[in-house]
Amino acid sequence: MKYTTIAIGDELLIGQVTDTNSGWIARHLTPYGWEAETVRLIADDAQAITAAIDEAFAKTDVVLMTGGLGPTKDDITKPALCGYFGGELVYDEVTAANVRQVMAKRNLQVNEYTRLQAMVPTSCRVIQNQVGTAPIMWFERDGKVLVSMPGVPFETEAMMEREVIPQLIKRFHRDEVIVFRTFMVMGIIESDLAMMLDEFERDMPATMHLAYLPQPGLMRLRLTGISANAEELKAQMTCAENELRSKLGKAIIADEDIPLAEIVGRKLREKDLTLSTAESCTGGNIAHVITEIAGSSDYFKGSVVSYANDVKTRVLGVLPNDLEAEGAVSQPVVEQMVRGVSQLLGTDCSVATSGVAGPGGGSAEKPVGTVWMAAKCGDRVVSQVKRLPGDRHRVIDRATTEVLLMLLRMLND
Repeated sequence: MKYTTIAIGDELLIGQVTDTNSGWIARHLTPYGWEAETVRLIADDAQAITAAIDEAFAKTDVVLMTGGLGPTKDDITKPALCGYFGGELVYDEVTAANVRQVMAKRNLQVNEYTRLQAMVPTSCRVIQNQVGTAPIMWFERDGKVLVSMPGVPFETEAMMEREVIPQLIKRFHRDEVIVFRTFMVMGIIESDLAMMLDEFERDMPATMHLAYLPQPGLMRLRLTGISANAEELKAQMTCAENELRSKLGKAIIADEDIPLAEIVGRKLREKDLTLSTAESCTGGNIAHVITEIAGSSDYFKGSVVSYANDVKTRVLGVLPNDLEAEGAVSQPVVEQMVRGVSQLLGTDCSVATSGVAGPGGGSAEKPVGTVWMAAKCGDRVVSQVKRLPGDRHRVIDRATTEVLLMLLRMLND
């Protein structure tokens, strides 16, 4: 089943706000066998909305629209949709009651503009927004469906999961069974992995497909099977999974699409070990991704963001002579950091980073992107230096990934 996503907002077109809704929708509809035909970004303009819907319905039966549903005068999606599908905007008391309830939960008063959220086209079926004031509107014409949703990501995500996706699946039922399996692979670059799996791919049945989804330091392999015969597909998928595990062995670090920090956390919990971080160039990002995982307090004790050299010496016990002789971005310093934070916070394991994230601060010897990192488990410490490409944010993110991979290898050993 193919669909079109239309994201409305002048702020999207000028880059002031990034459209994250389209990616989220794709990730959550793909497991049901739904495929995005087109993603469109358009202005808050009635003619642009009409033209985009015409173009979308010419290619797909489903249009998922986000944005332009705020209470202010520049949000014109509802009048535009009313003009396209017919009917008129009317005050809906059920929607008004929902708006009052949402505002009351936020301890806010309903004002004149908020009250306008209860104006909805008579040509739509309203799905009440349980987490916001803008109603979700479901339009149907000639067997085609358009669902208009808020631009606020958490509202779209919540209502897509609770209401929209189940109703779409029910409305456009298909007899085929779709099965997905995702494997997280480390330590093998995409081209080498493709060569390793060349024969595997050539021998796969026509009902199956293997996709390579690279990310810095890791590779996601997505195995997809589509068939009208559920039992046959289940057997084929089991056989393919076993063959992948046989070929890739320990390179597979997870058999589901989960963050690296969660993979590390599961391993720490399994081994009943604790973790701390000492961060300079990553500025607390490692601790951030670790604590994004629910339940990380089971194993994560804390972090020292030792951005300044005097914090490295006073708090982590780094020797001033080594800082002066080798510099902060060096092997002896990062190894003392990783030992120091482990001792300070009383943890079994720890990781540390010190580098030049840029855009300035580099030298011929240590150019921008140079990061020393270390990992410690028990008495064992390993360290390495990486030259990481990209801007400041990319260097920080990549350093976070690389040092967690170092730790994971130690835990697996």
